[in-house]
Amino acid sequence: MSRRRRGLSDEDRELWSRYSRTADPLHPTRRRAATPESPVQKAPAPSPPSVPRFEIGQASQDRRPTHSLAPSVSDEIARSPLRMDAKTHRRMKSGKLRPEAKLDLHGMTLGTAQPELVRFILDAQARGKRLVIVVTGKGKHKAGDGPIPNRLGVLKHQVPQWLRMAPLATIVLQVTEAHRSHGGSGAYYVYLRR
Repeated sequence: MSRRRRGLSDEDRELWSRYSRTADPLHPTRRRAATPESPVQKAPAPSPPSVPRFEIGQASQDRRPTHSLAPSVSDEIARSPLRMDAKTHRRMKSGKLRPEAKLDLHGMTLGTAQPELVRFILDAQARGKRLVIVVTGKGKHKAGDGPIPNRLGVLKHQVPQWLRMAPLATIVLQVTEAHRSHGGSGAYYVYLRR
């Protein structure tokens, strides 16, 4: 019975060509004749799907903090009860009343701003002034890198609270966000008792 010779499959040819490149032939002259008849044709390997370059934070949006550390100061002030004449309050909020004194807290730390605020308010009340303005600034927007949220505008948040604490609580009648012409959300009108 005679055996029928079958041809090599593509996989067998690939395997043979890899083996023959690494093996040392016994008879170098016969090596050329021993190569497979047809060249090995590799199917192109599927290319991996292209993934766009990613950088940390590229899809993030500038959002205001949603945690309880930064409640809206303007909401707190708006909810406080009106303790002064309504007509005078309307005129003050519309910027028609002119402040008699001004304190600018820009660039101060909490440690230096609070005593300066207390001194200024007590001095203004002793001189018989009714409406003063305290400029805090709006605060700088900083990117929070850590897991602990950063409060924006620390003085802006602290000044209304300091004005509600002793010794100023008995002197201060009303605190309102200033009109645009006097600094807007970066300043407060402080209306004092006589």
